[in-house]
Amino acid sequence: MFNIVLVEPEIPANTGNIARTCSVTGCSLHLVKPLGFSIEDKYLKRAGLDYWNTLDINLYNNLDDFLAKTNPALLYYATTKAKRGFTEIAYPTGAYFVFGKETKGLPEMLLRKEQERCIRVPMGFQARSLNLSNTVAIVVYEAFRQHGFQGLS
Repeated sequence: MFNIVLVEPEIPANTGNIARTCSVTGCSLHLVKPLGFSIEDKYLKRAGLDYWNTLDINLYNNLDDFLAKTNPALLYYATTKAKRGFTEIAYPTGAYFVFGKETKGLPEMLLRKEQERCIRVPMGFQARSLNLSNTVAIVVYEAFRQHGFQGLS
């Protein structure tokens, strides 16, 4: 029903946790290279446990490759720099939630170009941001909530 996109993820445990979220929600997982680990990484599989084989995983050579193959009207970019909160948007079925690498987020040039499609999860000022896998879960479950948790029991 929805798509999770990780652009140049660096931490295998985060990607494993996100893979698990994708598995239990039926979301497709899109990984944009370069990856900071091998998809055979033991930490990645440990975090995803036995869910790895239930995933719809798509790999892309780089961000341009992903963007060329995806409908731009369905893309939503998660960033701490967005003006709009993630609950302020009505997400269509098939939406792609795009998340950047843990240390740098998404490219600034892309965020400036796509300001109207950027979303953020509100947070306090004590830390730079939430953990990536937590942020993914929060955003995905909001999208499912908007659709009455269709397909989930």
